[in-house]
Amino acid sequence: MSQLHYIVREPKITSENPPLLVLLHGYGSNEHDLFSFSSELPEELLIVSAQAPYPMDFGGFAWYAINFDNVNGKFSDIPQAKQSVAKIHDFIDTLQKKYNTKPDKTFLLGFSQGAILSYALSFHYPNKVPYVVALSGYVNGDLLPTDFPENISTEYYCSHGTVDQVLPIDWARNSKKFLEQKGITHVYEEFPVGHGVNPQNFYNFRNWISERL
Repeated sequence: MSQLHYIVREPKITSENPPLLVLLHGYGSNEHDLFSFSSELPEELLIVSAQAPYPMDFGGFAWYAINFDNVNGKFSDIPQAKQSVAKIHDFIDTLQKKYNTKPDKTFLLGFSQGAILSYALSFHYPNKVPYVVALSGYVNGDLLPTDFPENISTEYYCSHGTVDQVLPIDWARNSKKFLEQKGITHVYEEFPVGHGVNPQNFYNFRNWISERL
């Protein structure tokens, strides 16, 4: 698998095996988007923000294409999405080895398309990532493994805007039900915003991460 381009915030509190936080941006964005709030996150973290592999116009990137036609309407390129899941998996392996991070303190934070792939990776590679933060995303049924794993120990923080016009709130609520049915440990919160993260949402997921360091 080809390596992903990324930027890094080194831990402000150094340790031999730092905890790792990997950031996955949304469709049409880039590695600088989520990285903008890295200075406000716990100082122990090694923070890595990845750039998605597929370039778009105006300096944006995508983890997979979203296509439009008269027959299917809006639809996702699932093969591309699965390729990106595998790339992210290998990318995390590379980071863990390069920076000698602590595997049981690995966090994966995704927004929108990045959140969708964070869910997918955690199901295809069960317990590879102990902690997932899924912001404004949902569990895409087309990206679930054929045999869903049992005994997932990964913990999830999930949040969504109640007036999200990009990914409807019902999709997130259905994902919450899915996690409940599978007996998966998670926190689910809603905020009165659109397709984005408001300050209270940020404080809540930052505290969730801090409690698990």
